Amino acid sequence: MEITVWFALLLLFLSGGLTPGPAVMLVTTSSMRYGFWPAMAPALGVCAANLIWILLAAFGVSALAHAFPAGFLALKVAGIAYICWLAWRMAFHGTVDLARREPPPRAHQFARGVGLQLANPNALVFFGGLLPAYIAPDHSLPVQCAIIVATLTATELFGLVTYAAAAEWLARRFASPSFAHAFYRLAALAMAGSAVFAVYVTWASTGG
Repeated sequence: MEITVWFALLLLFLSGGLTPGPAVMLVTTSSMRYGFWPAMAPALGVCAANLIWILLAAFGVSALAHAFPAGFLALKVAGIAYICWLAWRMAFHGTVDLARREPPPRAHQFARGVGLQLANPNALVFFGGLLPAYIAPDHSLPVQCAIIVATLTATELFGLVTYAAAAEWLARRFASPSFAHAFYRLAALAMAGSAVFAVYVTWASTGG
């Protein structure tokens, strides 16, 4: 992989990792509710799901998307529905118990991160439509995948750790019911907004 291509990917991944989206909202609210270290379980789940997306991108998911547009549209719709369901639960169930409590099993939190990122329609757009453009067919595919995996994992974790640490700091200093209610509502709105954006991208890509 050329250094200029890698640098472009680095900037792309950094901007993506620091942009609030479903994964960021999941990790942030987990940190608010359970603490910083328990929030790393869903963060690692998101990174694990990214490995699957990278493999799909490397082995031609973009070509499959063009060959079976109806199937990929169905995947997007299912992912959007899942994100909206998570946002609804976050907005109306996450504020029932505002006190810091014992976190669920790490495996459960990890699985939530994997499921969220695999269902994320924005990830489908990014990895299926954008990432393949950075993969050179005349270079070693395993080497390129290894570079992409290392770069994406580092930048994704940087963004998620940043948000989780900020949420931990906020939880300690603004531990009031009104703040917590507002935070969960805004986090849910941001998560649902990402699903709405995916609807727009899907509509625009089909010439709607």
